[in-house]
Amino acid sequence: MSKKVRISVIASAVPAIESAVSLEAAVGKVTDYLRDQIAQVLPDKPDLIVLPECCDRPRNYGGRFDYCRIRGNRVCEALADVARQNRCYVTYPAVRSMPDGSWRNSTQLFDRQGKCAAIYDKYHPVAGEKGEIESGIMPGTEAVIAECDFGRVGFAICFDLNFDEIREKYVKAKPDLMLFSSMYHGGMMQAYWAYSGRMFFAASISGIGGYILSPVGELIAKSSNYYNYITTVINLDYVVAHLDYNWERLSAMRAKYGAGVQVIDPGYLGAVLVSSETEGMRAHDMAKEFELELLDDYFARSLAIQARYRK
Repeated sequence: MSKKVRISVIASAVPAIESAVSLEAAVGKVTDYLRDQIAQVLPDKPDLIVLPECCDRPRNYGGRFDYCRIRGNRVCEALADVARQNRCYVTYPAVRSMPDGSWRNSTQLFDRQGKCAAIYDKYHPVAGEKGEIESGIMPGTEAVIAECDFGRVGFAICFDLNFDEIREKYVKAKPDLMLFSSMYHGGMMQAYWAYSGRMFFAASISGIGGYILSPVGELIAKSSNYYNYITTVINLDYVVAHLDYNWERLSAMRAKYGAGVQVIDPGYLGAVLVSSETEGMRAHDMAKEFELELLDDYFARSLAIQARYRK
């Protein structure tokens, strides 16, 4: 049955702060800035608000752990309050301190009550002469899935998008939606992650743009040069199927359910997104009714047949 979720993505970049401004005052300025940015999407009444990587760090404060120490949990608490007051989920991507004195580049997710529902630590921090690891930011150890009231949500941050290790963990975990906070766009990798995970993909790229992609890698919403935010509705009641051997089944499904089912073809891929738009039937049940072979099942069957002929 239709499972609609309203997502807002904000691609803001905190402006530089003059050196004469104290770190204490800078925390106040950043908090006010984030509240103003979030206020842009609150009229849309989103279920989820996605913010960019290091969302509370001024542009000229890279590597300023002294600022992070002064900031403490104040921005964290302010965003948790936004989530609680507006009964929505809110991400908080920021550098956070650990008890052992090390740091993590993390995304925290607050639920509709303002409680922390999940913490994801960047799995692949940048390494190098001036990289994150050398500065004290340590790698995360696991893929993280948040069980939200609307579906299963995964997380990735910036450099993660380049590596198969963390992507394959999410392919196995099967989230409905991936939240990507970054300062790096990722280019075609956004679509590749969405398609390989058969998941929706919401990306907030600091100062660049906000994007939402479908499980077949199709861009379905993006911000513009005029507005650094987007709000759109996605339907998490879906399956992904290949067109091979399914043409007649898809036609029969559409003939029976009409506007109650949506079949979206991104073109050139051979795979389609099938969504239930009715309250009476789940997409998986529709697929079962018409013996629709799902994409992963089709690929698994193909590999099994090929293997027999390689012996």
